[in-house]
Amino acid sequence: MFFDLLFLFIVISALQPVMKQKMLESSRQRLIYDIEKKHNSRVIAMIHRQETMSILGFPVMRYIDIDDSERVIRAIQMTDPDLPIDLILHTPGGVALAAVQIARALKKHPGKTTVYVPHYAMSGGTLIALAADEIVMGEQSVLGPVDPQIGQYPAPSIINVLKQKPLSAIDDQTLILANIAEKAINQLEGSIIDILPDQYSKDDKQRIAKILTQGNWTHDFPITVDVAKSLGLNVNTNMPKEIYQLMNLYPQPVRQTPTVEYLPGYRGERENTEK
Repeated sequence: MFFDLLFLFIVISALQPVMKQKMLESSRQRLIYDIEKKHNSRVIAMIHRQETMSILGFPVMRYIDIDDSERVIRAIQMTDPDLPIDLILHTPGGVALAAVQIARALKKHPGKTTVYVPHYAMSGGTLIALAADEIVMGEQSVLGPVDPQIGQYPAPSIINVLKQKPLSAIDDQTLILANIAEKAINQLEGSIIDILPDQYSKDDKQRIAKILTQGNWTHDFPITVDVAKSLGLNVNTNMPKEIYQLMNLYPQPVRQTPTVEYLPGYRGERENTEK
């Protein structure tokens, strides 16, 4: 009897994470369906959270990759041309090729496209957001520069070496990297000009592309709502509360002791109205 109970306990313990994951997936699908009904749109969520490997339990940071681009493009292709697309982005960036593919597919969709950034969409995430007709950010949300990275160095910084030293004092490897960096900046600048919607003028497209690719900031510089507006981007802060509810259904790996803790629900004047 004891061994039967022990075996049952082991089976339940093993199945519990799987069941919890299935319940989360089901809750996300229901909420995505509700958002689609409310907005009369196709909702696509690309959420990159830190995930835990199933066997060893090591945290792994997700980022934009080719698999993401294939899935997003497939979802766009399966959407009626006139139906709006709401893309929810939460990502540190990733593979430039994958981000450009998603951005171009989003730009070519005939219906209205909106990118929601509840917290952050850096680097490649910003590249995707630029292709949308409208960018909706939270009050504290940020985008980021899209200057190319060559190995561990920003491309503009490599090129800057050529301005600081005579060519005879620069080694061959640095010269090669500078040549690659210049090409990468020109290519990405051209991609941004190509993916920005037609609501922007040609001059605005060129100006925005140069600012974001020429190394005016470090690669992790937070482009806030105010900075984004100063660049001339079509940005607002009309973030639906359902977007944040969806984010809650993409939890980080469970820690033994949470680093942030609070009692659920609103506090203050809105507290009674929410009950």
